[in-house]
Amino acid sequence: MNTDLIGSSTKMSVMITEHPELVMLLQRMDIALGFGERSVRDVCARHGVDTDFFILLCNVYSDASYAPREEDVLRISMDGLIPYLRRSHEYYVSKRLTHIQSHLGHIAEQLPQRVAQVFMRFFDDYRREVTAHFSFEENVVFPHITSLQEGQLDTTYHIDTFLQSHENLEDKLGDLLQIVFKYLPEQATGDDAVDVVYDILQLSMDLNRHSLIEEKVMVPYVRHLERSLR
Repeated sequence: MNTDLIGSSTKMSVMITEHPELVMLLQRMDIALGFGERSVRDVCARHGVDTDFFILLCNVYSDASYAPREEDVLRISMDGLIPYLRRSHEYYVSKRLTHIQSHLGHIAEQLPQRVAQVFMRFFDDYRREVTAHFSFEENVVFPHITSLQEGQLDTTYHIDTFLQSHENLEDKLGDLLQIVFKYLPEQATGDDAVDVVYDILQLSMDLNRHSLIEEKVMVPYVRHLERSLR
């Protein structure tokens, strides 16, 4: 039996202090900083966010071993699911990968031209793969979910197909990190070298939790919708 790690009466400031990684969720749900002594319930109400949905994401995101029961997922409104996932995609592509690319570009300037080209090509390939992965979700998976929410059964796609093709982008990110370690020049001791390694590690953790939210929240919810409309 699962026990929620975070409750609605928990002070938002206490929650973020104890689980600082949850700061990543706030911007994606349009929750501004500056909570005062307000509880999670009160902060969510002030920002028009469903409290139960927010707590569910926080519990999955803050503990990789946490597995919500299907009945708990199904009793919660999922109106905010697709907007949250879209905001996450935008954050990864527009901010995190762009930030990493900037650091890698500065490092590449210290490498021989041929090595620098290989270095940056690997990153460009990874970025294209991430973008294609997110594009598939936004153009195929999300419209499928929207149709189901509107009471229309789309028989051309099934959520189990998503699980079968759910590539692990973290593995490729780990490969990128190894490329950095392999080709990083010894004289590259500035902030760029440290920052890019830290950013890649943080992105890997974030993508892992993103995948867990899709697998533990989105998939059981969509399976239920598909069963209900058959």
